[in-house]
Order: sequence, then structure tokens, then C-alpha cells
Amino acid sequence: MGYVVAVCTSPKKGMRKKNVGTGRLVAEHGIEGDAHAGPWHRQVSLLALESVQKMRDVGLDVNPGDFAENITTVGLDLVALPIGTKIVIGGEALGEVTQIGKECHTRCAIYQQAGDCVMPKEGIFIKVLNGGTVRVGDEVRVIGE
Repeated sequence: MGYVVAVCTSPKKGMRKKNVGTGRLVAEHGIEGDAHAGPWHRQVSLLALESVQKMRDVGLDVNPGDFAENITTVGLDLVALPIGTKIVIGGEALGEVTQIGKECHTRCAIYQQAGDCVMPKEGIFIKVLNGGTVRVGDEVRVIGE
């Protein structure tokens, strides 16, 4: 089990997201008001705070949302979750892991600074099966495949 440390959104694709503290996950859509939401398999992105810390350890001043992730977690090994795994975020929201990592077509500012970025290797994506409100401090629980 892990916890939510940030809930982040952005009005446009290709920009860092801002921690808004609370968001509403909409079934088959994503986080309400986020540019990446829509009827596809990468509706919500998650990245572990432990991954953010790796970039801090090489000298970058980065925070949750800077990797364009929607939900930053702590205490859960996200990349170890197989595709098809279901996770509950907060009390109601249910998601299914659809992708681990992603190909970056353009090198982000973080890659330019550090020569590496954690999101392509350690970020995961889910589609929202059941909506609900998610907040900083909510539990993230794996309930299986």
C-alpha cells in the first residue's frame, strides 16, 4: 500500500503539472480538467516520489508534477505492477494499469538538464474504471489483476 503525495493537472499538454491537492477521476476519461484526459489508454499517469528523489539526488530541483505526472505516490513500487493490475485510489476511484513507461518523442527540460528522466522508465499509466475524488494523503491499494 502507498499514499498520494500530489494530485497534479495542467491545462495543456507538454507542460509541467501543478499540484492542485484534490482531483476528480472520471470513469473512461481521466482527471477532470487535465489536458491528458480523454478516451484512451493513458488517462492518468502515476510516478513514485522515490523516482522524483532519484532526480533530486543528481542535483535537480524537481517536485511532484514536474514530470507531467497526474498522481505522485509514495511507498508503492509502481513499475513492479503488471499491466492489468487494478488499484484503488482513495475510497472510490478504481484504475487499471495499461502501460509502464513511455517513449518520449521530444526531450523534456529535465532530460536536457540531467541527461536522463525517470518518467519514460518509471511512470505508469492507468485507465479509470470507476470515478471518484482523490486527495493528497489518500491510500493507494493494489487489489490484483
